[in-house]
Amino acid sequence: MITRRLIQLSWGLVLYGFSMALMLRANLGLDPWDVLHQGLAPRLGLSFGMTVNLVGLVVLLLWIPLRQRPGIGTVLNIIVIGTVVDLSLPFLPAPAGYPWRFAFLIAGIVLNGIAGGAYIGAGLGAGPRDGLMTGLARRTGWPIKLVRTAIELSVLATGWLMGGTVGVGTVLYALTIGWVVHYALPFFTLLYKDNGPQPAAPAQL
Repeated sequence: MITRRLIQLSWGLVLYGFSMALMLRANLGLDPWDVLHQGLAPRLGLSFGMTVNLVGLVVLLLWIPLRQRPGIGTVLNIIVIGTVVDLSLPFLPAPAGYPWRFAFLIAGIVLNGIAGGAYIGAGLGAGPRDGLMTGLARRTGWPIKLVRTAIELSVLATGWLMGGTVGVGTVLYALTIGWVVHYALPFFTLLYKDNGPQPAAPAQL
């Protein structure tokens, strides 16, 4: 069972990174965290993917005062996703014309949701950003939806001020990603052999 879960976790993270590359190439707007990553990358002198990994590591350090416990999925999230983005971009030409750009965007969002369902469903540890959300909610007593909204708006505004791309893709992602993950997660959630509890599903990666 653990081998199956590790395989699912691995391809889910790889697909997640590839889906991010698709949305980058569409250039129609990114999700809030990627707006932040895009704004930070030139200021740090790093590639987009390495910025994703670095931000993930910094966010993981914020788990310490929140007393969150990472799993192998948390660690691989930091290593794999950004690396796959950087490896994918050279093989994805910038689409010409709005039809192709929207095709890249929609494919990126759908694959992102499927990948999220796969890697969360493996139950081997939340991503750094999800752990920050759940940790803050537990320590403050605020509802998840309020904490999630505050984090997303904060990183979106910061990334936009630094030059990250905000556009129709940002809105479309916000409106649809929850639905995609909602339907993908039950399909990929794995039951333990002892019929114990299923892995908890964070709101998003």
